[in-house]
Amino acid sequence: MPERSTSKRTSTEESAPLAKAPKARKPAAERAQLTPEDWVRAAAELLVHRSIDAVRVDVIAKIMNVTRGSFYWHFKDREDLLHRVLLGWQNEQTEQIIARYRKQGIQAETLIRELVELPFHGRAAVKGASVELAIRAWARRDDMARQVVDAVDAKRLAYLKECFVELGFAATDAKSRAFLLYCYMQSESLFRNQGTAQDKQQRQKFVGDTLLAGR
Repeated sequence: MPERSTSKRTSTEESAPLAKAPKARKPAAERAQLTPEDWVRAAAELLVHRSIDAVRVDVIAKIMNVTRGSFYWHFKDREDLLHRVLLGWQNEQTEQIIARYRKQGIQAETLIRELVELPFHGRAAVKGASVELAIRAWARRDDMARQVVDAVDAKRLAYLKECFVELGFAATDAKSRAFLLYCYMQSESLFRNQGTAQDKQQRQKFVGDTLLAGR
């Protein structure tokens, strides 16, 4: 042990303020308030505004001002986080929406026309399209993402086909119309800057009338 000093402290030394400690990370209690959903949302934001390569544990931890260690309270590893991002998107943008439509009992024709207009529903539509495009770009190079995207597409197409069958279309015809509607919705999200407001209204009406014709 070092020797204890026997010299007296001067009045200046006694009155000198203690040096400030370095700014610490958030305490454990505050870190514990972060939920898995907080990490998933932060990961999704990085995915949209940068790329899947930017979605890393250290980057997210720095954004949220927490240590990397707090991540492992909620996830096994980065792959686990990415899987939760995909499942969250699948649930929010497909499962919940279809469940809500079923619960509301909207007539099939009304629902189809509403879906034709869906890509133009303001900021919510823009945000939803941004997330979807980012995930589809990710799915082009990743098997896990591709499997979830394929499952989402199949679920949405099956539901749209069901709506057309309810209107009296034969199964084969209903399946084709469902595919056309789905492609139109994706295209409007991709080409949202094409045409004036009047052009977009005309496209909506044309697509809706075309899809519902021939009953």
